[in-house]
Amino acid sequence: MTTKSALSSKLALYLVTDNRFVPEGKSLKDVVESAIRGGVTAVQYREKEASTRKMIEEAGELRNLCRSCEVLFLVNDRVDVALAVEADGVHLGQDDMPLHLARKILGSGAIIGITVHNDLERRAAEQNGADYVSFAPVFATSTKPDHQTPLGISGLEQLVRAATVPSVAIGGINLDNVEEVYKTGVDGVCVVSAIMGATDPELAAQAFLERYNRARAHH
Repeated sequence: MTTKSALSSKLALYLVTDNRFVPEGKSLKDVVESAIRGGVTAVQYREKEASTRKMIEEAGELRNLCRSCEVLFLVNDRVDVALAVEADGVHLGQDDMPLHLARKILGSGAIIGITVHNDLERRAAEQNGADYVSFAPVFATSTKPDHQTPLGISGLEQLVRAATVPSVAIGGINLDNVEEVYKTGVDGVCVVSAIMGATDPELAAQAFLERYNRARAHH
């Protein structure tokens, strides 16, 4: 089992993949590899369009890469894909498979994270045995246009204070606002377009980590 503090440090800079940002002539693995070189500590494979076979192929490649770099590797929503590629665990949304069933399938050693939008959902996730929670969305974001009302920094801060498991924040986080987000005491931030869509994902990841270290120094 991963201890709470060990998991917290693994969540510091959490990359969520999105194939729409992969530049022509590069593979998803190329982009993720570059981001890991820059210091990404966790990778979540998120894919909504591809066939199951394609997902298993891509997720398997990323899992091998993450394992060799000692980076946490999770699969979004698809418990079957996570199981097939022996991922470290899954990340579930409020409409995905219930946590207790995912736990039954993946076993007690799997890391299971849940997206929560308010305190009620946070409490339920913790009671049901989530290993970490993801507070969403902090700011408005174009990668998920149908999202809930943004929490803002003060809303995030309240949820972080109340959390009894490690927490991450997602939604519209970029280099301009990430330091403020880290200062709420959240264990990590989830980034999609600001790294996936960067000209140089390695440099982008490094810049996020610099702000993480700066925020931690002042916290």
